[in-house]
Amino acid sequence: MHQLKATIIGGQGFIGRHLTARLLAANWNCHVPDRHADYEKQGEMGHVFYCAGLTADYLRRPFDTIEAHVSLLSRILRTGRFESLVYLSSTRLYDSQPGILGSEEMPLVFTPTNPRHLYDLSKALGESLCLTTGKGRARIARLSCVYNNHTDDDGFLPGLLRQIIKDQPSYLEVDSSPAFARDYIHLDDVLDALVLIATRGKEGVYNVAGGENIDNETLFATISLASGCRIIPLRNDVSPSPARISIEKMQREFNWHPLSVLNKITSIIEENHQC
Repeated sequence: MHQLKATIIGGQGFIGRHLTARLLAANWNCHVPDRHADYEKQGEMGHVFYCAGLTADYLRRPFDTIEAHVSLLSRILRTGRFESLVYLSSTRLYDSQPGILGSEEMPLVFTPTNPRHLYDLSKALGESLCLTTGKGRARIARLSCVYNNHTDDDGFLPGLLRQIIKDQPSYLEVDSSPAFARDYIHLDDVLDALVLIATRGKEGVYNVAGGENIDNETLFATISLASGCRIIPLRNDVSPSPARISIEKMQREFNWHPLSVLNKITSIIEENHQC
């Protein structure tokens, strides 16, 4: 059987390193180049997974954000020596339109004077580069809020689970509002989706999300039921309902159905929480 080749850009990051491990376990030939690599000399790159990016500190590092989301990508696209390229983007691109159903075909709205939109604009430009210069071989995966478990280094949900599992408190105060909502997607589902998009994808853009927004009130109640820890939110602010992300394209094309975050966090707590 022909061994598939992958080049993982940003292979040291959260998604990149887990994707590399998944592909190696499936007997792929994986290459994780240094970010300063000369892509003119890379040769055939196989299936490229573009996982490089900045999320938490994009405002503090605007030029690095553009380099990661656009400039490095342009150097890879210019060589053209790849079978497919999957660019990891974000469902945050729908955030300017609260309450809508975020489908891949809908127009996006940005405000260049809003510093928050530096991230969105850079991701959108990366998407545009892929779609206009990728010769039909470059595809977009818009990811929602990705989590794995309590061992993750960053993230609201992993941090909350870590406190519950490590400290086993009887109650926990959280600096957030019960009304705040997010679309959560488990890492395993993301990795499955990326491989499907790379090897079988026919469309340009795919939403890779849970398909439902879970508010903190529901999240806290599920965690409390599984752990016995009462969670006390310290804020009561109410924000507009976020866009609901459509995953109909992923479901229809690949028969892909992501895990429920409520079921998953219950199993994580039950597996790790000592009664």
